[in-house]
Amino acid sequence: MTEGARAAIRDEALRLGFDAVGFARADLGPEVRDRLADFLAQGLHGEMGWMETRAEQRAHPQALWPEALSVISLGLSYAPEDDPLSYLQMPDRGTISVYARHRDYHDLVKSRLKALARWMVARFAGSQAEAPGVKVFVDTAPVSEKPLAQQAGLGWQGKHTNLVSRSHGSWLFLGEVYTTLALEPDAPHADRCGSCTRCQTACPTDAFPAPYQLDPRRCVSYLTIEHRGPIPEDLRPRLGNRIYGCDDCLAVCPWNRFATPTTIPGLIAREDLVAPRLAELAELDDAAFRAHFSGSPIKRIGRNRFVRNVLNAIGNSGDPNLLPVALRLRDDEDPVVADSARWAASRLQAISTA
Repeated sequence: MTEGARAAIRDEALRLGFDAVGFARADLGPEVRDRLADFLAQGLHGEMGWMETRAEQRAHPQALWPEALSVISLGLSYAPEDDPLSYLQMPDRGTISVYARHRDYHDLVKSRLKALARWMVARFAGSQAEAPGVKVFVDTAPVSEKPLAQQAGLGWQGKHTNLVSRSHGSWLFLGEVYTTLALEPDAPHADRCGSCTRCQTACPTDAFPAPYQLDPRRCVSYLTIEHRGPIPEDLRPRLGNRIYGCDDCLAVCPWNRFATPTTIPGLIAREDLVAPRLAELAELDDAAFRAHFSGSPIKRIGRNRFVRNVLNAIGNSGDPNLLPVALRLRDDEDPVVADSARWAASRLQAISTA
């Protein structure tokens, strides 16, 4: 379609509150497909079985929707006001990843995507034989968001494998509109990491075997969110007080200096999720957990997995005042929680008797 159509879509997306807009063909090309196949063949996806079962749709946008001709890639900035790393030195408090300190971003992004899709159908219905087809996706569908965003010119996949934007740093939520409209694609964004390796050296668990390669099985975000069982004991001390996700590799990126803190109310951090007290979180039962994290992405991992993370942080705290909390949970009905409680108690008892 004409440049006028692209400009109209871009203007409407910005009016709806998106911070970045780009256009790509509904085709990822062989490089992305081969990289995904190699990733899965090495078993790097760990317990994320959904990556393997829907790999074809992730590697081929038209396998997800054969009629799609173009992808509109959109970004919504969630840049924080403060330095996420500043809370890592508070042993009696937990650190929650920036993206999870506020309302669930899936709702915020998808509502804007749906509004843009409805506008597109109404705007272009008379310009072709039938109204254009549109489908919207956040990150719950098998969509290779970051490669598509790079192809659409929003940024590039940095050495930490996340998208980096020249304007928004590493703080962009991504969403897509697949459409039957044939829209001229933008030029792919060039890699601008240069010789910088800050994200690689910042990782507390050495989850990057090489630049642009991530082993999720060692990643704090994977371990605290996707991994269901006990966290390997050799990695527990490295998690520090990180109880849901990790921002280390994102926060140290030099491109963040161009990011402006978000002003979207739903993306402003809840005060009770910024450096929350570990002792209070460990006492949550299932009902209290669900109530406390209502509307938060943290709710989806459930009380047991979350309290496991909190107990690991308690074990790393070095604070003997937290020992009674760990002792009370040694007989928790969930065996993974009980295991983490025993580990935390043994660590704190060693300190108190030293």
